[in-house]
Amino acid sequence: MILPLLALAAAQISPDPAVDARLRACTALVRTAPQQALDAANAWLAERGGLPARQCAGLAYVALEQWAAAATVYEQAAGEAEATQDPRRADFRVQAGNAWLAAGEASRALQAFDAALATADLRPALRGEAHLDRARAQVAFDRVDAARRDVDRALQLVPADPFAWYLSAALARRENDAARAGTDIARARALAPDNPDILLLAGTIAGHAGYMEEAERLYRRVVEIAADSEAGRQARASLATLREIEVPAPAAPPAPRPQFR
Repeated sequence: MILPLLALAAAQISPDPAVDARLRACTALVRTAPQQALDAANAWLAERGGLPARQCAGLAYVALEQWAAAATVYEQAAGEAEATQDPRRADFRVQAGNAWLAAGEASRALQAFDAALATADLRPALRGEAHLDRARAQVAFDRVDAARRDVDRALQLVPADPFAWYLSAALARRENDAARAGTDIARARALAPDNPDILLLAGTIAGHAGYMEEAERLYRRVVEIAADSEAGRQARASLATLREIEVPAPAAPPAPRPQFR
């Protein structure tokens, strides 16, 4: 969930035209030369650039996949926003939580999401996304019931988000609720019919339900639209497994009859 949140952060521009222009330039540089953008952001921070400079630094660290550094910058931004009662403090907490998740620090991610959700600053859409993110952190600790509460709350707040239904379907599989997994992945597909991750999970759910032809069709569709992605690689592996299942195994020799005495 981190990329949409970072895009949102980049869109939160200062009313000062000079700061606005500098942030836009730094953000644009992230897309083409993230290390240069980080250098520019750090120079800006040295000039007391404040929240806009931290925003750009966070974006650059994410682009460089330096997740712990990104989380630290966003936590610093949240603290700075907290000091001035800036409502963006909650947004920064959510971004920090996502970065901690990417860094494999689920405990710190939970702390960040809890802090964000405890405020009244999150808009309903972002609050829904934060519940989804907290659910992912809960799953890292195998807290399935807590994750389900977060996912169900998110579905109330962001029912048009296909990723919410995708996560709900994936969670339903953990809960051994095949009916809900099928229903929720169908909702996700209706909202994002060509998303390879959603199609991949739909294929897996279909296969586990015994609909092997549908599973094969879905896996082939993933390979067709996203061959070089991680979803594409998993789909090819699943197709190979399906082919192995279809090939009849050699007949085993008959077991010896028991000897009666």
